[in-house]
Amino acid sequence: MSTEPNTEFSIMDGTIEGMNLAFEENKKVVQQWYFGDEETPSIVTLKLHPKDEVTSVELRHTNIPDEAYDDIVEGWNEVYFGNLAEFFNE
Repeated sequence: MSTEPNTEFSIMDGTIEGMNLAFEENKKVVQQWYFGDEETPSIVTLKLHPKDEVTSVELRHTNIPDEAYDDIVEGWNEVYFGNLAEFFNE
């Protein structure tokens, strides 16, 4: 995916689509995720917090439609962060 602001993206075979809003290398990613005809943008912000030899990640995902909430939470916990944890623990 591009690191250029205002570029659209599609991941997970089109399951997630949106626009990249901002990048700060090794620090922050801000994206708008599309949810059909929703009027209020759904914004995803990932911030990286390196300290010594460990990096933590802070996730903020706002304006998730009610009908998508459970799937989004499961996706973040199991698919996204679960796969990262599995990858780095091997």
